Amino acid sequence: MDYHYVACSEDNRIVKGKLSAPDEEAAADMLTYSGYRVLSLKETIPFFTGEKLTARFSTINPTEIIMFSRQLALLLESGTDAITSLELLQTQVTNRAFKKIIADVISDVRGGSPLSQALSKHPRAFSTVYHRLVSVGERTGNLEVVLRRAADYIERISTTQKSVKSALLYPIILCIVAIIVIAILVTFVLPAFAGLYASFGVQLPTTTRVLLAITDWLQHYGLWLLLGIVAAVVAGFAYTKTPAGRYQWSKLALSLPRIGHINLLNELSRCCRSIALLYGSGLPLPEIMTLAIQGTNNRAMAKALTEVQQSMIAGAGLSGPMAKNKLFLPLMVQMTAVGEETGNLDNTLTTVAESYEAIADDKTKAIVALITPAMTIFIGLVVGFIAASLLAAMYSIYGQVGF
Repeated sequence: MDYHYVACSEDNRIVKGKLSAPDEEAAADMLTYSGYRVLSLKETIPFFTGEKLTARFSTINPTEIIMFSRQLALLLESGTDAITSLELLQTQVTNRAFKKIIADVISDVRGGSPLSQALSKHPRAFSTVYHRLVSVGERTGNLEVVLRRAADYIERISTTQKSVKSALLYPIILCIVAIIVIAILVTFVLPAFAGLYASFGVQLPTTTRVLLAITDWLQHYGLWLLLGIVAAVVAGFAYTKTPAGRYQWSKLALSLPRIGHINLLNELSRCCRSIALLYGSGLPLPEIMTLAIQGTNNRAMAKALTEVQQSMIAGAGLSGPMAKNKLFLPLMVQMTAVGEETGNLDNTLTTVAESYEAIADDKTKAIVALITPAMTIFIGLVVGFIAASLLAAMYSIYGQVGF
């Protein structure tokens, strides 16, 4: 880190300058050893640095956290101490943002902080669930086991998200291509034909007149239409940032036809995996529910889990309050009840999570299988209508002009 200093020299001159040191104490020692008496010492915090830019825009892939967790577990299991293990892993990391995070963690651990506390300062890389698991591992002496469980948990969640994204990639590309093709036709092709038809002064077929009217309207009001759409999107986005808007958006995401059920299955599977992982690691249920609530980005699901937690603390158990809320599907409620009775809640909820992930994956593939041909047909109909209208106009002109 860089520090600005104001100091007094041995001949009582005031000197100002800048130096680099690991911390403020080291900077003060360096000045003292140089024969200066420190009057002021402040850390330099630049408004903009390349490091800040890297930290802001660099993404940390879940794969890096998975590899870090498994390798750290392996090193600790072999008898290597935590600091040495972290230093070895830091040399292998290629992501600059993640390397900086590990360096900060090493510095905190050297300073006497527990590993879990050091990790908790970096939520962009290590979630609340992750560092709480590490804390449990530190208390029980099973840190290696907990790290492997955390890696497996992140891997399963990441695999589910990747499958959804890859399934939706082709329909999104197809939709973008459709918009570009239609925009080119309306902006460049049709206006040229409109001028040609007007020069002949003949009566055009109805389909051609409709097409040219739409083109003319878009040329005059298309910009306003685009601005209106952008304004509506911006206003909607701003509303979703408010507590009420975020809740309504979350509720809508779980209630949409077909897609809503897939979103609900994914939320429930993630919730089941979180509870199973934390329960298997030995955390008490009230704390588990708090972490499950913090772990979901869907406000409607968070509200439902909060209600379950409150009823559970009041002595109603876990499955009973779930049964009263429609967001929790019957399989989850029944298996939770079985887990409570047998004390095997982690295994039963893991089974539920795997079942919901499989169903969600099948439903996603089924929807994509419908969207792809539907988009292809839509593009074909639009382009076909435009081509047919242009050809009909040409034949009409030939007939009326007498070529």
